[in-house]
Amino acid sequence: MQTSAALGRIQPSATLAMTSRVMDLKAQGIDVIGLGAGEPDFDTPDFVKQAAVEAIQAGKTKYTNVDGTAELKDAVIAKFRRDNGLAFERNQISINVGGKHTLFNAMVATVDPGDEVVIPAPYWVSYPDVVQFAGGTPVFVEAGPEQQYKLRPEQLEAAITSRTKWVILNSPSNPTGAAYSRDELRALGDVLARHPDVWIFADDMYEHIVYDGFQFATIAQVCPELAERVLTVNGCSKAYAMTGWRIGFAAGVSWLIKAMAKLQSQSTSNPCSIAQAAAVAALTGDQSFLADRAAAFQRRRDLVVGMLNAIDGMTCPTPEGAFYVYPEFSGLIGKATPKGQKIDSDEAMVGYLLDEGRVAAVHGAAFGLSPAMRISYATSDDLLREACTRIQEACAALK
Repeated sequence: MQTSAALGRIQPSATLAMTSRVMDLKAQGIDVIGLGAGEPDFDTPDFVKQAAVEAIQAGKTKYTNVDGTAELKDAVIAKFRRDNGLAFERNQISINVGGKHTLFNAMVATVDPGDEVVIPAPYWVSYPDVVQFAGGTPVFVEAGPEQQYKLRPEQLEAAITSRTKWVILNSPSNPTGAAYSRDELRALGDVLARHPDVWIFADDMYEHIVYDGFQFATIAQVCPELAERVLTVNGCSKAYAMTGWRIGFAAGVSWLIKAMAKLQSQSTSNPCSIAQAAAVAALTGDQSFLADRAAAFQRRRDLVVGMLNAIDGMTCPTPEGAFYVYPEFSGLIGKATPKGQKIDSDEAMVGYLLDEGRVAAVHGAAFGLSPAMRISYATSDDLLREACTRIQEACAALK
């Protein structure tokens, strides 16, 4: 018995691998600060948890429709109308087991061998692997710190070929926190308008985590002429601190949603019925806490950006959203650790920080742009201050 060729085209998630390593070290009693996980440290709101309890007590523990209950689809429709000015019907809504599941369903349902998917780099680690699992070819377009980690229209134009099936846009971005303004989305939309066979996967998972008065917009909202070929993707994990509940959702044309449901019917079937009931409460309940949490994340962002930019040889752009920074450290490549180990890659750098500084980050190569690392600041101010102090000391020790 051998594993399949499809399995051989993918790698384990680098972010989950680092999270597992941190958990192992902590289980051994080692004092390590984990800044690798893409997970809010806030708890799920009480009113959401209460809705789940009530769903259990009411016996809502049976199978639901494959791609979500009518109640949750209606809540998602209301969310898109309220937050994004987008109108959908139930047959245009897909409820999935998290955003990664949405990505998997969309790519596997539509991508054939030879199809290309344009992915700006840095990118979320799952994008290329899911495309490759489906048999497609990722086409990476590098968007470095000199352009605020954002894809430029001329780069998009150059990347599109007759084989392009999808373009993936993630705003605010994992791993950089970069977010596209309305004008920037409009410019990309003008390019896509010239290529009517190209579809857009709009990953808006961090929509509610934005800073400095940034006004979030999604491309179907800014460019309504493209709406028929946009899959607008979101979920409950980040904004509502519901990562473990595993609820993602998407909106698009009915035939695509039906195709995704067909695939889901032979994989996970319906998302957890209890989690769906909790998601209804999250999307329809009091939303005021979102601004408070975004303000806390902004304070943490400022702390981390300031301390990392104080390191000689490291540059940390200020993100518009999400809860990550993506510092580049080309000025540290080639130096040696106190033990004589050469820092010749970002993987060597994060290994050094973990082994000597007891701080866990994820190396930039996993996200397609080096030398850099992703640091999550979704933890307490005190831990972030201590972690950045350790990083400063470890970098100062390089020769």
